[in-house]
Amino acid sequence: MSQPTVDPTFYRSPAEAAAAPVEELAYVAAFDRGGTTNDAMTVVDLNPDSDTYGKVVGWTDMPTVGDELHHFGWNACSSALKHEGHDMDGLARRYLLVPGLRSSNIHVLDTGPDPRNPTHVKTIDRADLSAKAGYSRPHTLHCGPDGVFLTCLGGPEGNDDGPGGIALLDHETFDVVRAWETDRGPQHFHYDAWWHLNQNVLISSEWGSPSMIEDGLVPELLLGQKYGHAIHFWDLATGRHQQRVDLGAQHQMALEVRPAHDPDATWGFVGVVVSTEDLSGSVWRWFRDGDEWKVEKVITIPAEPADPDVLPPALKPFGAVPPLVTDIDLSVDDRFLYVSCWGIGEMKQFDVSDPAHPRQTGSVRLGGIVDRAPHPARPDVPIAGAPQMVEVSRDGRRVYFTNSLYGAWDDQFYPDGVGAWMAKLDADPDGGLSIDENFFPHGEEFRGRRVHQIRLQGGDASSDSYCYR
Repeated sequence: MSQPTVDPTFYRSPAEAAAAPVEELAYVAAFDRGGTTNDAMTVVDLNPDSDTYGKVVGWTDMPTVGDELHHFGWNACSSALKHEGHDMDGLARRYLLVPGLRSSNIHVLDTGPDPRNPTHVKTIDRADLSAKAGYSRPHTLHCGPDGVFLTCLGGPEGNDDGPGGIALLDHETFDVVRAWETDRGPQHFHYDAWWHLNQNVLISSEWGSPSMIEDGLVPELLLGQKYGHAIHFWDLATGRHQQRVDLGAQHQMALEVRPAHDPDATWGFVGVVVSTEDLSGSVWRWFRDGDEWKVEKVITIPAEPADPDVLPPALKPFGAVPPLVTDIDLSVDDRFLYVSCWGIGEMKQFDVSDPAHPRQTGSVRLGGIVDRAPHPARPDVPIAGAPQMVEVSRDGRRVYFTNSLYGAWDDQFYPDGVGAWMAKLDADPDGGLSIDENFFPHGEEFRGRRVHQIRLQGGDASSDSYCYR
């Protein structure tokens, strides 16, 4: 009997992933804030030896309008190696599943025939997601051993405000199978979810219901501490809720969860957007202590004083600009944590070799609500938006990010517009960051769309979980 063919981009361990060939393409979601023209999947050339380095070289329009493409991912990845007895023949990291946060559509793109020009092959619509899983407003997806886990902010049609949860999709047919949870316990809000595969534990986080985010941040809800401020721990195999850990009501909007890539680890990080006490942002570490999960704040990033005259209306009363921690990413070797500070326009790098005691080792400023720090490629042009969706190469040497958060929130914090841009940093193996001056796709390269999440060819630091050391 012949051995099954395994996709070479399914890596058994973090070290194997880091040693794999370097990425040459990035897939970048682009959306039309007005909702009148098609959102698109763009493809950016990452090969520094190419004549089109740092340029948009591929473009795929979605068949619908008004999607606001958000966090997307692969149909299958390294976690498939955890599925005992799974038929690996033909299973490949080939299809991108791309949710529309506003429309609840999920588009499926095939990168197989021509990686530079993905083809649209299927759309899962709002009605199908609602009928089969009881959810809407798909937000983030991760390829798991048994299928695709798709987090959703809203409940079924007619009850958009939830509770939100996780829809399970088949990673070969892309059919919606069911709701993943069998007992949700006290969980209501949803945002992100990922896991410690070898520990049979899933971790989820909280943002808010669709009505709380649809038209921007609601100041009354924020000051009333009504947004999410807890993380949840689940039995991954059964979908049963096990423990809720509250970060404190003042720590509003617990967003990205980044478990350690080491398959034997039992710790990870979650980013918190803002504190209602002092406008600081923060990063928290979770860890297992005996039979319980605990959290501790390990990074605090303070707000920066600012002239109210240069602040958007939402921030004028405070006379300060909050960092707004809107994304974090952990390198595949679990060495460095990257923190996007979308308010002040800063990408921070922390050495987390000791995850309980992070140490800042690098920082770059671009954009920002007040500073509008320019890119070296255009030193005379202030830029809007700021480091937001961040992605790290498997070997940890390159860091990519885009500048848009969510359409309505862009408008609220950058009322004169954010434009569209993508940047790349070079990361020193011993710590430190520098801007690649030759890489700056921006403006009309994205045809009037704003840009959000990035996925790297062959996988990246936030797409894969590993089964072996």
